[in-house]
Amino acid sequence: MSVFEWARQGLRDIPSNAEWAISQVRGSVAAAGPFGGDSVQLQMNRAEKAAERAREADEEAVQAAQEAKELSDHALEVTQRGRARVKQANRDTQRELEHRIKRAEQDAEELVRQAERDAEELVKQERVAAAEEAEQELQEVYEEVEAETEPAQHDAEEAKERAEQLAQEARQARLEAKELAEEAAEAAHIAAEQAQRHAQQFARDAEQQARHAEQQARQAEQQARQAEVQLSRAEDVREGSEEETVRLTAAATGRVKTNGDLQEYTKSELMELASTIGIEGRTRMAKNELITAIRASRRSLSGA
Repeated sequence: MSVFEWARQGLRDIPSNAEWAISQVRGSVAAAGPFGGDSVQLQMNRAEKAAERAREADEEAVQAAQEAKELSDHALEVTQRGRARVKQANRDTQRELEHRIKRAEQDAEELVRQAERDAEELVKQERVAAAEEAEQELQEVYEEVEAETEPAQHDAEEAKERAEQLAQEARQARLEAKELAEEAAEAAHIAAEQAQRHAQQFARDAEQQARHAEQQARQAEQQARQAEVQLSRAEDVREGSEEETVRLTAAATGRVKTNGDLQEYTKSELMELASTIGIEGRTRMAKNELITAIRASRRSLSGA
């Protein structure tokens, strides 16, 4: 019988017990006759008040037991909500981590592609500009040669040399443009590596945050287990008093327990044994359910 049921039973019995005590007092008053009537009446009044106080005390005990049960149920509900929140936080953190890593990788790839496009465009522009300048210069030379066909051959040779020099300068310009393009490509490559390093650093930071969140989750779960153990110990204290009553009754009547050595264990000891064996759902089991689960586990191990 639980504390709540015991208090409620006591409250139901109070009226009959009080009436019996009052009837006894009244009988004593009737037997005493006229002598000392005031004193006996006073004692009867005190007895009635004491019975009323006993009834009120039992009502308060029932109310306290009900409040204790409601608080225990509330503690279990809070623990379950905390576990659900920890699991949801882990899932949200993992999704956010994956999303941000993917986005960083995409940004880095886009930077690399943009740098390559810029380098190619720069080389193309320099090549076109150098070719146009060389072609323009050559055209001007050809026009001068054609306009001055009568002058001396010496002028023509000088113009040819000048054209060749311009062509050499154009080739030099193309080489410089190529070097600039290579430098731009190298700069783009360096920028891509830096972006990749930033992405890796961000991934490491996110992983560290995830580990920190997981550690907090483990701490919350450990606190929940400690709360369950405390509730189990409180229930052991209650069941211990009931088991002592059963033991005394068995000793008085000569009956012997037939459930084996596990009946001698407290619920905390059975919980610890179930944890060692690896029985799932043990925290929600009563003492008899723990004994049945432990025996079943032993039979399966011996059969294996």
